[in-house]
Amino acid sequence: MSNHTPARPDQARERKPLGTETRMFLLLVPFFLVVAVVYGVLTDFNEPVGLFAIPLVGALSGMVGFFLWLTGRRIAMRPEDNPHGTIAEAAGEYGEFSPHSWWPLVLAAGAAITFFGVAVGWWVCVVGFVVGVIGLVGLIFEFSRGQHAH
Repeated sequence: MSNHTPARPDQARERKPLGTETRMFLLLVPFFLVVAVVYGVLTDFNEPVGLFAIPLVGALSGMVGFFLWLTGRRIAMRPEDNPHGTIAEAAGEYGEFSPHSWWPLVLAAGAAITFFGVAVGWWVCVVGFVVGVIGLVGLIFEFSRGQHAH
């Protein structure tokens, strides 16, 4: 029997869930600490923003990794964590999405105009906000036929 094949089918379920995500974020912590030291050496420790921000990014990665570790101890095994899982295990209701809707494009244009307005002028933000509200209302009520529809 090879090393990667479990002895019994339920043995694959014994692995901790969220393991990949947890390891990914926790391995970023020492990476950012090393980057902070290298950055400090290259800037002769004269640039305080980077010396403060880079270890903070490492700390934030550690917080996310710690949260995923705690969450992984409490939740059941997800289908994507099972190396011998099937596609049918992850099947289920994901929601209803319109495949031919133009409203997300209008909503994205409103967001782009709003962020453009932050750089250019605040009056452009008002135009972007109006376009965004029109796109949001259109997206929400796209399939609505009204209160008295049959």
